[in-house]
Amino acid sequence: MTHHGVITSEPRAPIARGDTHRMTMRHAGGAGPAAEQPMSAAPARHGAMLAAIIAVIVALSTAIYVGVSADQGGRDQNHLAGGRTPHNSAAPASTGTWVGAWSASPYGGEPNTETNGMAGRSVRNVVHARASGTQARVTLSNLYGQQPLSITHASIAVAVTVNNPAAAADTMRRLTFGGNTSVIIPAGEQVMSDAVRVRIPYGSDVLVTTYSPTPSGPVTIHPRARQISYVAEGDLTEDVSGLAYTTQTEHWRYLTALDVLSDESVGTVVVIGDSLTDGITSTIGANHRWTDVLSERLRAAAGSDDVPRYSVVNQGISGNQILAAGLGRPAENPSGLSRFGRDVLGRTNVKAVVLDLGVNDILRNPNQVAPSTITNGLRKLVQQAHARGLRVVGATLMPFQGHRGYTGAREAVRQAINAEIRDGKVFDAVVDFDAALRDPYNPRRFRSDYDSGDHLHPSDKGYKRMAEVFDLEDLKGAAPAEL
Repeated sequence: MTHHGVITSEPRAPIARGDTHRMTMRHAGGAGPAAEQPMSAAPARHGAMLAAIIAVIVALSTAIYVGVSADQGGRDQNHLAGGRTPHNSAAPASTGTWVGAWSASPYGGEPNTETNGMAGRSVRNVVHARASGTQARVTLSNLYGQQPLSITHASIAVAVTVNNPAAAADTMRRLTFGGNTSVIIPAGEQVMSDAVRVRIPYGSDVLVTTYSPTPSGPVTIHPRARQISYVAEGDLTEDVSGLAYTTQTEHWRYLTALDVLSDESVGTVVVIGDSLTDGITSTIGANHRWTDVLSERLRAAAGSDDVPRYSVVNQGISGNQILAAGLGRPAENPSGLSRFGRDVLGRTNVKAVVLDLGVNDILRNPNQVAPSTITNGLRKLVQQAHARGLRVVGATLMPFQGHRGYTGAREAVRQAINAEIRDGKVFDAVVDFDAALRDPYNPRRFRSDYDSGDHLHPSDKGYKRMAEVFDLEDLKGAAPAEL
């Protein structure tokens, strides 16, 4: 049986010497005196058989009663008064399709958390749901931890408003893992929670809170989230008010995915990219990344036969390259090639892939990279997607004249890569971000109102333009037989 997340078993009484021809049969609930039956005589055997049948009937009746009571209790928990928090068990099977509502790629270990991690603190991640659903589950990662991560409590709730650590009424749910409220995640591993019944509205902020009582680090993070999350001292995992969550952070900690059982979406589009997909210069808390706008366009066009009803998840990492990774074991800021299986193919119910990588391979390499090196890397990613029957939409590389890394030689590499992409030699379909955002009078740089000011990343208006030029029909269908 389980007790507070710990799996235990009842000890069995030893058989006394001299009683080798007798056995003990106890009531299924463990209560009442033991009923001993001799095993030698035939009548006794019939009696034992009859008793066993009766015990089975009693056990089945009890199970039915407990199941009905538990189900009724789950329904009643949505109406608790007096500020009490509902503690839901894992949700039963239901209709719908599991899709990704949000995700973020693990980047690396958080600085200054090597020794204690987040021990003794509650981490409340705030994420924006890009799919609605009737049930939810989350994925927690200890990819960059150097020791097991002990999570003793975790919860999920819908925020009362966006950018708010307080939970909306009757939405707080306790998360379980294999039926237990606690879980230990080995270093380098991740774990998915059980599903819980909770209505996740499209466009809502969702609060996912974890508590770890023991030191464990470094903390696996996605930095530069463009979203404020929170921390509180002590185990306040199921705190509804949010008043104690006074420490703010722009990191997502441990949490890498939120899935929902959707009654609207039928699959997931995964967008893999660098800071241009991560939305590095978009307004914090406003959800103005180009993938956010793409999601809104897909939802608005859901009634069209030519546009698939897909959710969108963002797997952008600032500074990401196709070919090279950062330092460390495992490597921080892992290359697109090394993380594609986990961050793209490993997402829930993937139907299509959008790929926007390559600028950092040009900018971050001290030596000039041949265009073919980058396009060959892109083709390897496409091949991985095609092996799963997934269609890939790829983006041209946007201009960056005026950025400190700009040189004429690097511009020539970018132009050569874009020419091959436009010729249809890399992807199944192309979204031409370069043509959409470049200055018509100087195509080597952004149009001024699309420029965030650093001449590499778009403004909010520029991100919106990226999503607007995306042909939604390009997401429909599977991978072609041959590229």
